[in-house]
Amino acid sequence: MPGIWETNMNFSQWSRTLVKTIAVVLALALPTALAISSADARVGGGVSSGSRGSRTFSAPPSTTTAPGSTSQFNRTYSQPGAGMNTAAPARGGLFGRGGGFLGGLAAGFLGAGLLGMLFGGGLFGGLGGLSSILGLIIQIVLVVFVVRLAMSWWQRRNAPQAAYAGADAGPGPQTSYRSGLGGGLGSGLGGGFGFGANNAPLEIKPDDYEAFERLLGDVQAAWSNEDVAKLHTLATPEMVSYFERDLAENRARNAVNKVTNVKLLQGDLAEAWREGETEYATVALRFALTDKTVDRNTGALVAGSEQPGEVTEVWTFARRPGSAWELSAIQQTN
Repeated sequence: MPGIWETNMNFSQWSRTLVKTIAVVLALALPTALAISSADARVGGGVSSGSRGSRTFSAPPSTTTAPGSTSQFNRTYSQPGAGMNTAAPARGGLFGRGGGFLGGLAAGFLGAGLLGMLFGGGLFGGLGGLSSILGLIIQIVLVVFVVRLAMSWWQRRNAPQAAYAGADAGPGPQTSYRSGLGGGLGSGLGGGFGFGANNAPLEIKPDDYEAFERLLGDVQAAWSNEDVAKLHTLATPEMVSYFERDLAENRARNAVNKVTNVKLLQGDLAEAWREGETEYATVALRFALTDKTVDRNTGALVAGSEQPGEVTEVWTFARRPGSAWELSAIQQTN
């Protein structure tokens, strides 16, 4: 009998040690995981950034290239109900790159909770043996639930759903004609845009589509070269401010993101309009690219792949009289 009791005690101690070890790993790894997951490598960080004038908080119409919905802006100077003339200070978005306020709060809260469970008996304490293991699991679930509930509430509070209800989405997508990668305007441009009956308030001509395709490649190239001066000639000051912040984060990690072999596969116009002297065009883009992040010193692959992939995003371009088109916003598709 003493042998049986001794075996059970040893097993119980081993179980508690294992659970505590897992808690330590989670506490240390979770903040890093949140930071990594909040930022894709390519230009724009894989989040929705920028402004679309008075339509910043209206969903662009779906198109053949992007038949689904677009995500709300994580980073924007605009405020609900205001156009480009009313700008708020750049804040990087509540859930933008770097995790934002609630991302850091979630990481710190859960990490601190797990460490508290390890060294101070947890949130509820007083449990022993197998009960302590079940208690730990329950506490983790409760912490995650509370954090997710708070994050969901904050998102709803700061991004009115009415803005994406489609009531003020503006005119539908411009009709376009294309025949695969070689049709429409893409014949001679490597694929890309088609165009036909133009029913948008602002007429978008073939040379405009060529400018959009050229900007797609030029912005990616300037980003890969970390050429901020060049980015200033290709994008609005707001977008460049986001790019500079993302590049600074890469440098802090001693990493550099390289986006190469960019090729437009398909694109079409969602909507185009004029606000005062500023013209806007929102287009859906499906393009191929090779996206990889390497160590700044050794060149070793840190993230991404040498193999090409495909991305579908919705880009908005803006132009004032006598000026060329500039990138004004990038939105992710759902």
